[in-house]
Amino acid sequence: MNNWIKSAVSKQQIEPLCKKYGIDQLLASIFVRRGITTGQDILYYLESDLRFQHNPFLFKSMEDAVERITQAEEEGEKVLIFGDRDVDGVTSTTILYDYLKSRGLDVQCRLPLESDGYGLSKKAVEEFADQDGTLIITVDCGISNYDEIAYATSLGIDVIVTDHHNAPENLPEAIVIIDPKEKDSGYPFADISGAAVAYKLVSALRFSHTDFYNSEICILDVEINDSSDAPSTGTGTTPTVQINCVKIKNLVKVKDLNEKIIPGKTSIYDLKLPYFLQGQVIYAWDANKTKSELAQIFGSGIEFNIYDLKNQVSEVIPSVKNLSVNQLQNNSRIAKYHEEETTALDTLFNLYVTYCNKVISLKNKNYLTNERRDMQLVALAAIADIMPLQNENRLFIKNGIDSIKKDGPRPGLAELFNELKINAEALTSIDISWTVTPALNAAGRLGQADVALELLLCEDPKKRTQLAIKIRELNDQRKDLVSKAYYKIKETVEQSISENEQKLCIIVDEEIHPGITGNLAGKLMQEKNVPAIIITKSEGVYKGSMRSCRGFITTSFLSSFGDFFINYGGHNAAAGFSFGNERLELFNKKIKELLPSINLEEENLDINIDAEIPSDFLSPESFKIVNTMEPFGAENKELLLVTKNIKLCEATVQGKKEPYSLKLVFDSGKFKFPGMFFGQAERFNKDIIVGHNYDILYTMVYNYFNGNVTPQFRIKEVRQS
Repeated sequence: MNNWIKSAVSKQQIEPLCKKYGIDQLLASIFVRRGITTGQDILYYLESDLRFQHNPFLFKSMEDAVERITQAEEEGEKVLIFGDRDVDGVTSTTILYDYLKSRGLDVQCRLPLESDGYGLSKKAVEEFADQDGTLIITVDCGISNYDEIAYATSLGIDVIVTDHHNAPENLPEAIVIIDPKEKDSGYPFADISGAAVAYKLVSALRFSHTDFYNSEICILDVEINDSSDAPSTGTGTTPTVQINCVKIKNLVKVKDLNEKIIPGKTSIYDLKLPYFLQGQVIYAWDANKTKSELAQIFGSGIEFNIYDLKNQVSEVIPSVKNLSVNQLQNNSRIAKYHEEETTALDTLFNLYVTYCNKVISLKNKNYLTNERRDMQLVALAAIADIMPLQNENRLFIKNGIDSIKKDGPRPGLAELFNELKINAEALTSIDISWTVTPALNAAGRLGQADVALELLLCEDPKKRTQLAIKIRELNDQRKDLVSKAYYKIKETVEQSISENEQKLCIIVDEEIHPGITGNLAGKLMQEKNVPAIIITKSEGVYKGSMRSCRGFITTSFLSSFGDFFINYGGHNAAAGFSFGNERLELFNKKIKELLPSINLEEENLDINIDAEIPSDFLSPESFKIVNTMEPFGAENKELLLVTKNIKLCEATVQGKKEPYSLKLVFDSGKFKFPGMFFGQAERFNKDIIVGHNYDILYTMVYNYFNGNVTPQFRIKEVRQS
C-alpha cells in the first residue's frame, strides 16, 4: 500500500505569502510544497494577462529577423516556411504563414511528408531554388540542419532558423537564429514551444508596423536623499542626489545609468550623464519638476530638453494623472512579484510599456483579436510538446483556452472539436492533451501532416469539415496501429529491460509503422518507468524514437554516440534519431558500452499530496484552488488532495462496459460532493460501503452537463478511516 505523504510546512513559510500576495493558507501551503515561493514563479499562477509575457525583442537576433522579412516584403521575394510534421510544427507553420500572407508576401509552406526525414531537406531547398526563392524560414526545426542550410546558402537562399530544440555545439550558418535554447539567446525562458517562438516572431513583426518600432527613448528620474548618510558640511548634512536613467528600444531596456551627485561639489562634466543623454528623447514623470531639480543641481546654464511622461500616459490611462511616482510604485501590480524592492525607474518603465501596448491596441483594432487567435494554437503546441507548465507557458495556455471558450475555436479547430465531440465551454488542458493534440498528431505520424495544416489554413467551411473527418479517421487508424504493435512486442518488453540492467527498454521491430514509434515508446516508458526506445526500419534506414523519465536526458544520451547517427534531435524527455542499415549491430554494442554510465533517479512509490482538507472545511469555495493551479500538465501535475473521515452517503455503479465505475457521494456535514471512482465497481459493498467513513485521495474537477457546472471529486483511492 502506497503511503500518502504530506510534507510539513511552517507558519513562517506560509504567512509571508498570504500577506504579500493576498492568498489563503491552503493555496500558500500548496505553493510551498511545490516549491513555488518566489515572486516570479507565483506571478504566473496568480496572473493571466499577456502583458506579463516576455518581450520578443529580448531575443538578441529578433530585430535582424524582422529586418530581413521586411526586406522580403518590400522587394516581393518568394518566401518558404518549412515546419515539422507534429502539432508544434503544424501550428508554428500556421501562425507564421497566416501573418505573412495577411501582409501580402509571396509565401508558401512545406512540411515533411511520408518518408521524409526530420527537418529541412536538400530536396526542399533545391525545389525552392528552382522557383527563384530567396528566403527560407524554418519553424520548430532547423537548429540541427547544418548541411542543408549551408547548401541553401550556396544557392543564394537566406535562411532564418526559428526553433526551440536543444542547440548543437556547431550551429548552422543561417543569417538569423532564434532559439531560446541557444547559448546567449538573450531570452529569459528557454522552455517554450516552436509555435511560441513563431508567435514571438509574428509579435515582433506586428510591432514593427507601429510607431514605436525602433524608436529610442530615455526615461530619467531624480531622487533627492535627505538621509543622515549624506556628507556633513559642518552646518548640517548636504542631500545627495541620485540620477537614474534607462534607454529603451522596442520596449526593451538596452542600457541604464545610475549616478550619485553631491550638489555644489559634483560638476556635470565629471559625470557620464551628458554622454548618456546625448541625442536621446528624454522623458520624466513630471517634466517641470524634474527640470527644476536639475537646475538646482547643475545651475540654470545647462538646459535639459525633457518631455512630460505623465501627460502623455494619462491620455490613455487616466487613472494615473494625479499620481506621484511613489504612488505609482505603491499601486504597481508587477512590483509585488519582485523579490527586491523595485525602483521608481522600474515602475516608470513598466508603465511606459503598458501605455505603448494600449496605444497599439487602440490604433489597431485587430491587434488583440489576432493575438488571441494565435494563442489558441500556441496553447495546443505547449501541451502537445509537453512544455513545462511554468513561466509564460502558463499565460499561453490560460489565454489560449480562454479564447477558445469566449471567442470560439478558430476555423479548423471548430470543425475538429465538433468531429471529436469536444465541449469547448468545458475545455481544460487535460482535455486537449487527451483528445485534440493526439488527433492532430495522428496526421503527421501517418505521413499526412499536410491534412492537419490544410485544416488550419483552409478558408472553405465544407472542406474543413471533410478534413476534420479525415483527421479523426487517421487518429482511429493510429490507435489501432499502436494497439496491434503493443500486443506484438509486449512479450519481449520484460526481456529487454532485464538485458539492459533495468535501465532501458529497447525494442527493434521492422514491421512497426515509423509514425507510431513515439507513441509506443511513450506508452512503454509510462508503464515500465524506464526510458524506452522503439526502432523500426523505413526506406532502408533505421529510425527510432526515445521517451525518457527519472531525470534521464535523451539528447545528452544520444550525443554520447558521437557521429553515429544520420541525424538526431529533440528535448530532454523526447528525441528521435536515425542510422544506416548496416549499423544495427554496432548500435546494440554501443548501448551495452553506455549502460554502466546510465544513472536513473530512484523510483518513489510514495504519493506526495498537496494538502489535506478536513471535511468540516470542504465547501464549493475550496474548488477555487483548481482555477489558480490550472493549467495542469508537465511539471504542474493535477492537485492531489486528502480528506479524512468523511462519510459516504451514496454509491451507484455506472458504465456501459467493464470495468464499471463507481459514482460516490460524500457528506462533509454542510455540503455533499459527488465523486467518480473509475473502474472500481467491483469494490462496491466489499470495502466501499454506504454509511461508512473513509479517507479519500482525490483531485478536484468541474463536471459540465446540460449547461450545468458541478464541482466533483475524481477519486484516486478510498481507504477505511
